[in-house]
Amino acid sequence: MSTLPAFSLPGSDGKTWSNQDFLGKTWILYFYPKDNTPGCTQESCDFRDAAQDLAKAGLTVVGISPDSVKSHLGFIAKQQLNFLLLSDAEHALAEALGVWVKKMNYGREYMGIERSTFLIGPDGAIRQEWRKVKVDGHVAAVLAAAGTPAAKPARKPKA
Repeated sequence: MSTLPAFSLPGSDGKTWSNQDFLGKTWILYFYPKDNTPGCTQESCDFRDAAQDLAKAGLTVVGISPDSVKSHLGFIAKQQLNFLLLSDAEHALAEALGVWVKKMNYGREYMGIERSTFLIGPDGAIRQEWRKVKVDGHVAAVLAAAGTPAAKPARKPKA
């Protein structure tokens, strides 16, 4: 098992957060590409909607993207998110975890976030990771891995 790399990033609550702030907690760190885009909104709202199950499992959720804190504040307000978002504008943590990758869209290559989630133990060790996350059913899978089944069944993918 690897340990989460050291970081210091601004949060949507106005504080600067580091990996040291999370020692003693079991938490979920999920990387998403961009505020207010369809997949990222769905994933964030799924974490929001699972707040009760996550709390029962003793899990803290933290979202992270390269967007600014200002963008995060608008995203939180619009979607009524109930957890902290961190801004990794320089993508330092994303690079350290290997989630800042080359992507392709409409024939154009660019660097961006690969949707990924990490379950981190109280000692800072990465207990489990999900790469190239598909949004549908993801939060239920994270809860199951943490030993707590989701109260609501996962949404069925659209046909």
